[in-house]
Amino acid sequence: MAAAGFWDDQQRAQSIIARMNSLKRIVDSWSEISRDCAELAELAGLALQENEPGMAAEIGEGLSCLKESLNALELTQLLGDKYDRNNAIISLHPGAGGVESQDWAGMLLRMYTRWAEKRGFAVEILDYQPDVEAGINSATLLIKGEYAFGYLKSEKGVHRLVRISPFDSSGRRHTSFASMDVLPEVEEDGEVEVNPEDLRIDTYRSGGAGGQHVNTTDSAVRITHIPTGIVVTCQNERSQHANRLAAMKILLARLAEFQRQEQEEKMAKIRGEQREIAWGSQIRSYVFHPYSLVKDHRTDVEAGNVNAVMDGEIDLFVDAWLRWQAGFKEG
Repeated sequence: MAAAGFWDDQQRAQSIIARMNSLKRIVDSWSEISRDCAELAELAGLALQENEPGMAAEIGEGLSCLKESLNALELTQLLGDKYDRNNAIISLHPGAGGVESQDWAGMLLRMYTRWAEKRGFAVEILDYQPDVEAGINSATLLIKGEYAFGYLKSEKGVHRLVRISPFDSSGRRHTSFASMDVLPEVEEDGEVEVNPEDLRIDTYRSGGAGGQHVNTTDSAVRITHIPTGIVVTCQNERSQHANRLAAMKILLARLAEFQRQEQEEKMAKIRGEQREIAWGSQIRSYVFHPYSLVKDHRTDVEAGNVNAVMDGEIDLFVDAWLRWQAGFKEG
């Protein structure tokens, strides 16, 4: 940081500082674990020497805390892909089924918001389209926090709900689906370049359920990237400028994903492999009735407290998927 010209490029400087702080946290975590391990070994040796069985509970508690710290550090080391440290842009869409699926998409929106808040991540709404009756027609959020994308990439796919529908007067059991997509937030830094001439930007009046929240000016923005045909819209903000900035965030993320998929397809052709397309596959089921169970169909991890999961307790699924994915790559 003391080098001449370091601060000339503020964006690059901030990126380097963020990377340095991230590495420092890893080193500090390892130093703390090493110190705790040494202290615990010393305590165990003292208990044996003094023949103090009453210290077993304290040692056991220390071992449990040490295991949690090691697992957390190990999990961080699994997040080594290019964009894993980035913020995440998540999009939620209901499947077929009308109000039941729209309500389910709204429930997932709350689940991911609660998960982010518990981690201390900031949540910014980029686009939000509520349904008139219940739930949402679509929502796009920016989750700001270190490794937000690395964690949330495990959640991409179709989520299935089984419950007694509150919208069915006969009290019948319904199955609903909603999709979750996730992209890393990227900056226009040379890796993802956007030529302004390749963009068609349209403005229009925001829609909605009516009332004071419907804009009377053309503040909603639709951006079309002509070479790829990618279209993004944003109408959540009150001003056209704010909606345009939010839409560009989403466009950059989708262009980065488009480039990544193109590269994967090229590599697959070189290797002659057939790859399963993950999007559209059912990754997890949430059963409220006739029993309480959440099951991930990729890792077979289960949780019996569905209400806790819906309140943001999804780390066991994220952890299991990251370890499963690491084993898949090694294999």
